[in-house]
Amino acid sequence: MAKKKLLPLMLCMLMLFASLSGCFGNNIFIAEDKKGIPGGLTLACLSSAKYTSMVIEIDYESGYMPEQSSIDLLKTRLQEVCNKPNGIEVLLTETDFEQSSSWTADDVRNKAWQHKSTDPQTDSTLYWQALFPAGGYSNNDVLGVAVDASTVAIFKDAVEEAEGPFFSRPSAEEIENSVLVHEYGHLLGLVNLVYKSPVDHEDEDHPGHSNNEDSVMYWAVESADLSNIITGQLPDEFDNDDLNDLAGMLSGEIPVRDQLWMP
Repeated sequence: MAKKKLLPLMLCMLMLFASLSGCFGNNIFIAEDKKGIPGGLTLACLSSAKYTSMVIEIDYESGYMPEQSSIDLLKTRLQEVCNKPNGIEVLLTETDFEQSSSWTADDVRNKAWQHKSTDPQTDSTLYWQALFPAGGYSNNDVLGVAVDASTVAIFKDAVEEAEGPFFSRPSAEEIENSVLVHEYGHLLGLVNLVYKSPVDHEDEDHPGHSNNEDSVMYWAVESADLSNIITGQLPDEFDNDDLNDLAGMLSGEIPVRDQLWMP
């Protein structure tokens, strides 16, 4: 796949506005018993030593079903890095979250665990979950959030608002594609959430994010200030530094902490 570049004008505009809180919920680095923290099931995904299959459980409010391209892209990106010889399956469930229009990280976490089809670590299958609820995050700049070791949420209303009116701007579908992969990248521990990369590619002003505009983990991908984009494409794949970090964690060359399962 050809590299996708964010144009300089886009980057300048995003640097003015992007928020630190776009990807992470409150108390993100506090493990909550078996819920863990983003990255807490990294090795469970990368390795096939115990978990030989994976289910991506997507619970969506009526009218908020994710785009098929987002589902397909996420599955592809996980297949590229997670060793699951028995396959990765997507489970779509229309869900009434019975939640007000404003969501906090605790709301996402609590509703997710109420509606999980099973424990994330069930027999030889790993379950990761994405919520697509109605309404938006308590911080209006947030398009998506990772709240524990197995759970993310994508706020489609905010994604669609970020699309904007200009013809050459990334579409809401393209934004959703990138944001969904980005949040699952955090479940994989990127960047430096449960390890320390031997390569300096974490943005010093945006912890947990890449400083490379060609990585889907680039810090600006998270923010609703994508509405300032005039033209250009968003990154939707992990860069070489991301991939090398994942390979290093799997091989044991890079120490990994805060894991709910170790091979």
